[in-house]
Amino acid sequence: MAGPMFIEARGISKKFGGVEVLSDVHVDLHHGEIHALLGENGAGKSTFAKILAGVHQPTRGDLKMEGVPITVSSPIIAQKHGIALIHQEPVSFPDLSVAENIVMGRRASSGRGGGLLSRVPWSSIRAEARKHLDLLGVTLDVDTPMRGLSIANQQMVEIARALASDSRLIIMDEPTAPLTPNEVETLFAIARQLRDEGRTIIFISHRLEEVRALCDRVTIFRDGAHIGTRGIDEIDDDEIIRLMIGRTVGQYMRKHEADVTDIVLEVQNLSRHGAFSDVSFTLRKGEILGLAGLVGAGRTDVAKAMFGIEPASSGQILIHGEPTAIEKPADAISRGVAFVPEDRAAAGIFATLSVEHNLTAAVPGKIAPSGFIQSSGERRLAEQSVRDLSIKLASLRQPIVELSGGNQQKVILARWLLTEPDILILDEPTRGIDIGVKAEFYDMIGDLAAAGRAILLISSELPELLALCDRVLVMSEGELTAEIPRSEASQEVIMQAAVPRSKGGNRGVAA
Repeated sequence: MAGPMFIEARGISKKFGGVEVLSDVHVDLHHGEIHALLGENGAGKSTFAKILAGVHQPTRGDLKMEGVPITVSSPIIAQKHGIALIHQEPVSFPDLSVAENIVMGRRASSGRGGGLLSRVPWSSIRAEARKHLDLLGVTLDVDTPMRGLSIANQQMVEIARALASDSRLIIMDEPTAPLTPNEVETLFAIARQLRDEGRTIIFISHRLEEVRALCDRVTIFRDGAHIGTRGIDEIDDDEIIRLMIGRTVGQYMRKHEADVTDIVLEVQNLSRHGAFSDVSFTLRKGEILGLAGLVGAGRTDVAKAMFGIEPASSGQILIHGEPTAIEKPADAISRGVAFVPEDRAAAGIFATLSVEHNLTAAVPGKIAPSGFIQSSGERRLAEQSVRDLSIKLASLRQPIVELSGGNQQKVILARWLLTEPDILILDEPTRGIDIGVKAEFYDMIGDLAAAGRAILLISSELPELLALCDRVLVMSEGELTAEIPRSEASQEVIMQAAVPRSKGGNRGVAA
């Protein structure tokens, strides 16, 4: 049960360059609660969080902490008020140790005069860092440089830093996006522990199942306005989605009807040493075939083999009934296969290039038929893609990194659609994008299937697979363990096939 009032935000508004991104927002936070902040990209939730953390200053509005007016004019002032912001991508000093990062910004050196000859109390710094990590149940060597840590452990260090600063409000902005399911459970256990100690947590996420599992109340933003605040038990997912995007869940996620006809792809006993073995399946024209499994099950490895990024060591791929050797991506592209990768930032975009160049990167023959790029032709192709996929941008010459995650993902999909593929492999295509853009992606995926494309959809979101797919394949520990028709698919059936079992155990493969 949440405690008394902690922070009151009244009439918070913010303008950037004359554009109002927050308008008259009212939010109350209580001691000892986990409070979800929900909304589409651009709804204003991160801006509001940064105002609380002193990163931005409101154009107007007031903040009170325990009934006393406060002004949070900088992150240092926020820290003095006990407010900490943990970013989606952890912010740290990568070449300094875990211990140094935990105490950074708080501790002065000890010694005579505090000057150049003063001594740093390394033993007490290490002891304090260990104490705060122990409180979180995290086992880390405090002398390890941050650069060598996983994203999950970097987040744990940031939380430990917040505890060391005696933070009473901890804001977590999309903290689970890069984490595995086990790491998410660890983070949730820590968040609940902090709540039970009387601390307040703001949890910003696009994943409703996580919000429901963790949070006590939800506040919903849309277009910079506060739409409503409810107890988590007082609102269902349908209503949350309706308030966030102005549409019902039935409109947000639905299966498009398509004619599933001829087999276009056959995978026969495909294997790669150490990754997956004896994977066989078919994919038909107009079909959306789901591929489910836990992290590390081998789903992405199979996709990379099919596209020639990391070729299979044995087995066969047939496209339109013809055996096809796929040793490199160019082989796959020439046979009408396209691949939208899981890691958008590392493998999907050319970060230093413009949106225009990112859009046309896979079709050099269309923009440079004589060996020289025809700028006018490239521009026409890019403009058509922007219109077709409703990509929001300021200019085609804009660096792609300036776009939202959802619009970057649209650019990647548009790039591969320009190759006019027959087979489209989508690896976690909606990861890290908001519900409104997800709805657009679901419509696009359905329309592509209806137009006759064969789609392999890899996703960790089971409701997504259940809503969109004609069949669902399940992998576990590098093996295909189930093929489930749409009529028999459920989250329970999929998870039963996805959970690793001892060799020889009964897994119950569905035909």
